[in-house]
Amino acid sequence: MLAAAESKTPRSQEALAALCEAYWPPVYAFIRWQGCAPENARDLTQAYFLQLLEKHYLKDVRPEAGRFRSFLCASVKHFLANERDKEQALKRGGKRAPLTLDVEAAEGRFVVALANDLTPEKVFEKQWAMTVLERALSCLREEFAVAGKLKEFDRLKVYLTGEKPADPYKQVAEDLLITEPALRVTVHRMRRRFGQLLREEIGHTVATPQEIDDEVRYLLEIIGP
Repeated sequence: MLAAAESKTPRSQEALAALCEAYWPPVYAFIRWQGCAPENARDLTQAYFLQLLEKHYLKDVRPEAGRFRSFLCASVKHFLANERDKEQALKRGGKRAPLTLDVEAAEGRFVVALANDLTPEKVFEKQWAMTVLERALSCLREEFAVAGKLKEFDRLKVYLTGEKPADPYKQVAEDLLITEPALRVTVHRMRRRFGQLLREEIGHTVATPQEIDDEVRYLLEIIGP
């Protein structure tokens, strides 16, 4: 993704815009952690991504620092350091809205993060990890929906998120009208597919396939208790 962005072709820029659309919540959380009010954080987030997309900042990314996560965290710090005049930032952010920001949802996640004694960088990375997992989970949900198995997904997703299931396997199997062994096989396949989708999602944010395993381990470590 980062290498492709250097070509500045319409297709690569569309892909970059889509990636920014998906991964703006960590940037919003990082800006909020600086003491900005929600409205100011929203406008600064818009202004940051407007500059990122229009000025092709990714051309300066070094291959050895190719994780999109790392680049965003470093570049938003630089952006904020140059944004002392908030009114000017709002004007630039209002020029064109490059992203659709569901600030209410992002704000809810930010409020939860306030309960933890974290640095802005740790808040950014935790929000990033949550976004990656949510996107992989959303893709899996869509696959189940296409197969007409949305009820099954909604009941079994708890086995993917680390939450403690409310009901034992036997009860869940009865509710879904399948045997317990069949349920265990289904959960196993869901976990395997979820892992595949997670790796695919992370693959869009790193420079080389060789980085995927390290990034998976790192993000799971961040998201853990």
